[in-house]
Amino acid sequence: MTSNGAGPLLREWRGRRRRSQMELAYAAGVSPKHLSFVETGRAKPSPELLLTLASHLEVPLRDRNSLLLAAGYAPRYQETAIDDPASQRIRASLERLLATHDPYPGVVLDRRWNIVLSNAAARSLTAGLPAHLVTPTANVFRVSLHPEGLAAITVNFDEWAIYLLSQLHRLVSASADAELAAMEREILAYPNVAAVLVDGAPAWDDSQLLVPCRMVVGGVELSMFTTLTAFGTPRDITLDELAVELFFPADDATEAALRGVST
Repeated sequence: MTSNGAGPLLREWRGRRRRSQMELAYAAGVSPKHLSFVETGRAKPSPELLLTLASHLEVPLRDRNSLLLAAGYAPRYQETAIDDPASQRIRASLERLLATHDPYPGVVLDRRWNIVLSNAAARSLTAGLPAHLVTPTANVFRVSLHPEGLAAITVNFDEWAIYLLSQLHRLVSASADAELAAMEREILAYPNVAAVLVDGAPAWDDSQLLVPCRMVVGGVELSMFTTLTAFGTPRDITLDELAVELFFPADDATEAALRGVST
């Protein structure tokens, strides 16, 4: 028998993705018996097999390194900070994208939805928030759902909160991130969030193509929908975990108001 710390981790990820042992084995091109031996530690997988299994399970690059280390192999993926000189061109491209999107709000998020970069329109939305919500790093879930945050000016808080809570729960369920799980417990304890959960899901407006976020800013109601974009084929942990969130006006009045601010 071979010691293999990667086996339990693989089993956890397979359970998290709700894949059967047989289904994963055939997808990866190995026998179910061999995969069973890998998961129980009776067989030590090659690094190539580990990465193949991780790919089929959509394991993030950070956790693929953990699998490799647990099996006694060197990690394959580096983590380069966004302000590292090696990331200069990528950071410049992201900043250009955000600047071009202005006067509509836009942010770059990490894996926990902490705001890494933002444009002027996004910063104007959080400018008056309490320091404890925006320092040292503003987090979209906290900023949007905390009673002292944007929740106080969100007209359709119930339905917007349900959307954000579902996104947070998806991140928690899809990852092994203890900090995300702790954040979810914290946010579910907010009184305004607890009230939404007690009352149940809000009545959806079936005429809407998307659920907008409606906020009153400076006495003007803004209605915006959001898009999330990730990097294609990342080979770096930081890039694998970054996402760009861009807000767009959901009606003509919001577009006029946002463009009027910038003129």
